[in-house]
Amino acid sequence: MNNNIIIIKGAGDIATAVAHKLFRSGFKVVMTEVEKPTCLRRYVSFANCIYEGEWQVEDVKGEKAESLIDIPLIWEKNKIPVLIDESCSIKNEINHSVLVDCILAKKNTGTQIDDAPLVIGLGPGFIAGKDLDIVIETNRGHDLGKIILKGSAERDTGIPGNIGGYSKERVLRSTNAGEIVLIKKIGDYVEIGDVVAKVGDTEVKTVIAGVIRGLIQDGLAVTKNFKIGDVDPRGNIDWVYTISDKGRCIAGGVLEAIMMWRNKNTE
Repeated sequence: MNNNIIIIKGAGDIATAVAHKLFRSGFKVVMTEVEKPTCLRRYVSFANCIYEGEWQVEDVKGEKAESLIDIPLIWEKNKIPVLIDESCSIKNEINHSVLVDCILAKKNTGTQIDDAPLVIGLGPGFIAGKDLDIVIETNRGHDLGKIILKGSAERDTGIPGNIGGYSKERVLRSTNAGEIVLIKKIGDYVEIGDVVAKVGDTEVKTVIAGVIRGLIQDGLAVTKNFKIGDVDPRGNIDWVYTISDKGRCIAGGVLEAIMMWRNKNTE
């Protein structure tokens, strides 16, 4: 292993869970994002650094890097740098040992097996042993977080995970295209029929009661049927501000995969 640097593609809530665990395990982590992230769980996503400049998730801080020069400076401050770099071009600039694709696009958006000595991908869209080295299962259930050394993760069902007895009902979607204006905020408690946001002149209302645990950034342009929010029917406000059980499980799989690879290559 040539160094301790890990590049993570994406900085949404699952990517952040991975970055958080790897950072606390002693790795130097750098994350890449798009110019206007559309992640829902912004309060537990280092993608929020793009909007806020700095963001803290539990006990770890991230900071927006304006350029490659900023990355080591942010590491020196014991933070995770988050760089706008949609194509992840820094993989050609930084001498890293591991690349983890955490975009969760349900397809491979360009990650290749030679992008790093060890390349890991989360969820469907990758083939371990072909596109990259290792795939981590992301579907809720018995195999969540499983390390896949050959083959693919389970296919995308298109159905949100069941939480508190609700699945599709949890998700808030735009009914038309336009600019989103938020009426509620993350952490608010809502009842059935509450207006959470407007897209143009159209209201987006809840169909279940609970706590809003995710909303995209105010003012973003969205298309029809775009996922703009998430309601947690369990109603526990503390869970809005902490990494999910799913995120921690997947992050554990990533860490285990890296340690397996390190041990194999130091024998």
